[in-house]
This record gives sequence, structure tokens and C-alpha cells, in this order.
Amino acid sequence: MNLPRMRVSGSVVRRWLEPGIGLKRWLLVVFAGELLLALAGALALRQVYRDYDFSGPGQGLLYLLTLQFLPYWIRGLLVAAAGAGLFLYGSWRAVRVLMGPFLSTEGDQPLVEVIYQKRFLSRGPKVVVIGGGTGLSMLLRGIKEHTSNITAVVTVADDGGSSGRLREELGIPAVGDIRNCIAALADSESLMAELLQYRFPGDGEASLGGHTVGNLLLAAMASVQGDDFEEGVRQMNRVLAVRGQVVPATGTAVTLHARLLDGVEVTGQSEIAKSTRIDRVWLTPENVAAGDDARRAVEEADLIVIGPGSLYTSIMPSLLLPELLAAIRNSSAVKLYVCNVATQRGETQGYDLADHVAALERHTGPGWIDVVLANNRFDAKRPGSYAAEPVKLRWPPVTIFPDSPTPRLVLEDVVDPENAHHHESARLATAVIRVYERESFGRHRSRVSRTA
Repeated sequence: MNLPRMRVSGSVVRRWLEPGIGLKRWLLVVFAGELLLALAGALALRQVYRDYDFSGPGQGLLYLLTLQFLPYWIRGLLVAAAGAGLFLYGSWRAVRVLMGPFLSTEGDQPLVEVIYQKRFLSRGPKVVVIGGGTGLSMLLRGIKEHTSNITAVVTVADDGGSSGRLREELGIPAVGDIRNCIAALADSESLMAELLQYRFPGDGEASLGGHTVGNLLLAAMASVQGDDFEEGVRQMNRVLAVRGQVVPATGTAVTLHARLLDGVEVTGQSEIAKSTRIDRVWLTPENVAAGDDARRAVEEADLIVIGPGSLYTSIMPSLLLPELLAAIRNSSAVKLYVCNVATQRGETQGYDLADHVAALERHTGPGWIDVVLANNRFDAKRPGSYAAEPVKLRWPPVTIFPDSPTPRLVLEDVVDPENAHHHESARLATAVIRVYERESFGRHRSRVSRTA
């Protein structure tokens, strides 16, 4: 027997007793039944001890088995210890047998983690996160510890690297950001991420050189599903058993365009990301239909999170889909914009908080964002010589819609202390859930007061 696996840590025991798992009530019922059986046995033994004396001649074996040579309290302790040991060991082995099929599909996760994910996290709020890039996957890693009802609506406008090559060769939407999000939501995240992110060596001239395993899997799955890109992504979610779902913002390959303040037009996400002084961005083809899964998730959401991610190249492409933006605006969910913790060389160079929000309103219209979440810690370490700076907290934004309501600003310490250019996933997720709880409670109270 592998003894280290038999150890039960305090955190595991506490997880078993978490509210919502639904175990404690049935343990109480089992305990009550065991107690009644024990009382019945005790009454029977008490009667035997009263009516019979096994210390006579020829009854030595019975005398030893009934422990009559020991005081009553010692007999009780020995019987109780033996009973507790048998009960715990038998219960543990029975649960292992019953849950064997589930454990075999969940890898090396403790049983309590499997139950916690299936029962407790399934009761969490329905969260839709819209964006792309590293910012979106960073948030997903943290938010999946609060709820399993997650939908990541991912941009498909990328045109660089492996995604760009597959898009050009096969005509499918970009898959790189989808791959990153699937890896972030996988239960076995470290192993899955290592597999999906593996890049074949080479400079792209060879057939596989420069491609990642995850991009090729997504392209193959779309082909297997009859070149239905949305269905291919849907099946990848099932095959890799992600916590929640990752869906494309649209099943059509789109191209991102930008016009700079000097009138120059730039085409392609990779080129726009290097541009400064962006005035406006748009997609071609125009009026592309949003993905069915993305639109449905927005309609059913309790919380819609925009970002974090590159403002013009990761967030805007999804919001520029008319059907998706209309669904967001019409949704009764809490709508939260998470601003980046640092500017990006090129597209948001020199932007402060107000500039980020004003850019969103300029492209999508006013009045639909309820809350803006921004970082208020500015002493994190800055890696290397990257030309970025913390996003300054100028507020409120100067908007072209002066009569529109201003979103409520929430400031939290959400930056990674070791990297001033990135959010810290656990802190960010906690802040997001805190905003949701506060905002949804207020909405519930206001609805009650209106109906009273």
C-alpha cells in the first residue's frame, strides 16, 4: 500500500466539510444509524453480562473473548476503538470503489477535489469573459476556482504566427487565443498547457515547423466536424474536459483594420498592435454573425467581464460584432470592464484609465458598462526594459457622450507583485467575484423595493 497517499491533510478534511458539497447531512444520518445499532448491541451485551458468567470451568475461551477479566470502562474503550477503525477503513474503501470510474478520468486529483468541482463550483454564478491574449487566460485560471459556469468568448482576429499560417492555409478563424484559454481552464492545467503550447521546432518552412500542438488539434477537429469551426471548438472542450467552455466570438474568419489619428489605415491585428495614436478600428467582412454559443452564453450570464487584454486587438474585435454587442447591452447581467495594469507599447502607449474607457465608449456607445475595475498598486517589479508603464488612474473619462452615466470605479490590488505588466490571477478573480456579489446584491434589493 502506498502510505503517502493514505495521509489526509487538514485542507482536504476542511474541503470535505465545505458548504454545498452535500456530504455532512448524510454523514449525520449514517452516524445516527450507527449510533442506534451500537446502542442495540450495547443493550444486548449488557443483558448477556448480567445473565451469564463465563469464568467457570471449561469456559476459558468465552471468558477471554468477552473480556470479563478487564474493568467495564476498558472493555468499552477497546470495543469503541475497534469499531471506529473498522467503520472508517470500510467507509474509505467503499467510497474508493464507488468513485473509481470518476477518479480514473480525473487523473491524480483527490476525491474531495472531484466532488468539490462537480457540486460546489457548479452552483457558482454564470460568468462570461470576453477578450483574448494572455490577459484573458490569466483571469480564467483564477475564476475557475470560484465557479465552473464559465464561458470564455475569444477573439478570432489574430493573423500572426501559427494561427495566421493556419488561417491562410485552411481558411479557418484564428485559434491561438482559443488554445490558450482551453489550456487555462483544463483541470490538469500544467500538463495540458505543456502539451497544447508545445511548438514544433523550425522556422515555419517545414510542414510543422512553428506550429503548436493545440493549434493543429483545433484545426483538425474543425475539419473532422465538416469544416464547422464552432462545432470543432465545442468538441475540443468536451475532449479536453475543460472547466466551463471556450467559444469563438464568431465562426467566420475576420480581419481587423485601424485608422490612425493622422489618417493612415493599417490592416491586420499584428500590425495594429505595433501602431500608436489609433483613432478607430473595424472588422471585415462587415456585420459578421456572432457565434451561437457566445450569444447564448451572454443572454444567460449573471456577470459579463470585458478584459483584461489588449484594448484594440484582443477586446475590440469581439465587441465590434453587432449581434454580440447587442446581446451584451440587452443583458441584465452585471457588466464589468477590467482595465489592464500597464500600457502596451504601440496601441495603448501613453493611455491612462480614462483613455481606455473612452475608447470603449467611442466604439460601442455609452451607458452599458456598470463597473470599471482598475489596479491601485504601483510598486510591483518591472521586468526587463519593456517600454510600458502602470495605467494612471485619471477618472472620470472625457466622453463624447456627456449625458451618459459614468461607470462606478472600483480600485483593487490586482497586479502580480513580481511583474508589473500582468495581473495576478487569484487576486484578480477574487476582486471580480467581490464586485459581482456587491453589484448583484444591490440589484436584488432594488428589484425587491420596486415590487413592494
